[in-house]
Amino acid sequence: MSETSPIVFVVDDDISVRESLETLIRYEGLCVETFTSAQEFLNRPSVSVPNCLVLDLSLPGLNGLDLQKRVVVERPDMPIIFITGHGDIPTTVQAMKAGAVEFLTKPISDEALMRAIRGSLERSRVLLGRDEELRMLKARYARLTSREREVMALVVTGLPNKQVACELGITEITVKAHRGSMMRKMEADSLAELVNLAARLRLRRPVTRNVTVNV
Repeated sequence: MSETSPIVFVVDDDISVRESLETLIRYEGLCVETFTSAQEFLNRPSVSVPNCLVLDLSLPGLNGLDLQKRVVVERPDMPIIFITGHGDIPTTVQAMKAGAVEFLTKPISDEALMRAIRGSLERSRVLLGRDEELRMLKARYARLTSREREVMALVVTGLPNKQVACELGITEITVKAHRGSMMRKMEADSLAELVNLAARLRLRRPVTRNVTVNV
């Protein structure tokens, strides 16, 4: 398998279930790794390829719901498919509210499981793509000078250059220079695009005061 191939993780303490799921998933052409406990799985470093977790509800030590709480925080791009032989409505509701994509009761239909797995891998792929885009966006923003960041934060609120200059206590021509440099570094072709980038970065308007104009 390629290093970029999707991975399906299976956590179940029943060896017959693990082997059965591993055989099925491999037959479908996917890479699969199996674990006997939640802790064993947590010891496995996270991955940066599309992935999902097929998780048994009842596990020795840390149970499925407890593991889900850890995964949601530590590996938010990992969709979870619960499998159980003793499902009940309250538990199902709890798992789904916490973000599980599916809750399947044993014996599980091969078709239903693979449908859930493929849907989960696609969801993971989308989440990873968004994370990478945001990482690149933050890298662009990190290249800005402190003054360029101030100009950006004010420009995206709709203030014209003259008002930005007044807010920052600099000349309008200086604002134009900072604005042009900032737009190039952020790779924004328009104000609308810049506003969208700022929203994704969750920028706040800086606290400013009117001071003597300088550069």
